[in-house]
Amino acid sequence: MTRSEIVSTEVGDARITWHVAKKPKLVLAVSHGAGGGIEARDLVALAAVLPAHGVSVALVEQPWRVAGKKLAPAPKTLDKGWRGIWPALEKPGLPVIAGGRSAGARVACRTAGELGAAAVLALSFPLHPPGKPEKSRAEELLGAGVPTLVVQGGNDPFGKPAEFPESGAYELTEVPYGDHGFAVPKRADITQDEALAVITDAVVKWAGSLV
Repeated sequence: MTRSEIVSTEVGDARITWHVAKKPKLVLAVSHGAGGGIEARDLVALAAVLPAHGVSVALVEQPWRVAGKKLAPAPKTLDKGWRGIWPALEKPGLPVIAGGRSAGARVACRTAGELGAAAVLALSFPLHPPGKPEKSRAEELLGAGVPTLVVQGGNDPFGKPAEFPESGAYELTEVPYGDHGFAVPKRADITQDEALAVITDAVVKWAGSLV
């Protein structure tokens, strides 16, 4: 079952598109990055696959996207928008995994503790700006304070898997050849569908371990 709802926040109206499981055990709430929306290939794949495994997926559009703006606001504003939609995510009465891709993953990590998230799913976590590994955001990731799964493309310019901290309370799944949007080149020995299956399989297994 799919349905959408508008949720008012102090920074504008957000939109949640629900993909509801028949017998849900968890809610996975995932938001988009700074350069795109919920049509991102990984978010679409998760919404298609997870409900069959007892996980309702809530695709969250931040207020700036709903308002039709092309540039994401400051991190504090993104956090306010996320906090504002949280009560709607908790309404089903199930544990909520806070998730997002890129900038959305940073929001999930920053707010997980205060909001009482059961876990964090960080898709394409932007460990650093491209070409600037010295500007690490590892502290955000390591500070989530809840079980965390990072899914990272093998060729992500915002941080390749090998660049992530060796120690930390998180798991990491690599999508071979994947870029920041998990696109894989045609010359790769993995297809785009196989790359997306790496993501969904990892999340299904991990989410199952949380119940």
